[in-house]
Amino acid sequence: QVQLVESGGGLVQAGGSLRLSCAASGSIFSINAMGWYRQNPGKQRELVAVITSGGSTNYTDSVKGRFTISRDNAKNTMYLQMNSLKPEDTAVYYCNALIIGLGYMRNHYWGQGTQVTVSS
Repeated sequence: QVQLVESGGGLVQAGGSLRLSCAASGSIFSINAMGWYRQNPGKQRELVAVITSGGSTNYTDSVKGRFTISRDNAKNTMYLQMNSLKPEDTAVYYCNALIIGLGYMRNHYWGQGTQVTVSS
């Protein structure tokens, strides 16, 4: 059994900052790529940022220069530092991880989501 638990969402004014965390726990052998996605009602879930196990990162254009994705492999935890937030960043943010379990089966797992609301 593997779980991803997000935290750190909330309400912030435009220009403010938030830091999201995603902690993986359970029967984990290793974690490959991890990523943050976001979704608004009636819209498709979109990839925000991704980080490989080696630390390589990639971002969607709209958050480049404002968001920073990072991970602590020793803690099986990923972070998203969000600065200069804009109202259009408002969404439910989900973490995703490609995890190899103790039985060496590889699966994608999702967190439950955390709401980020940016007021203008």
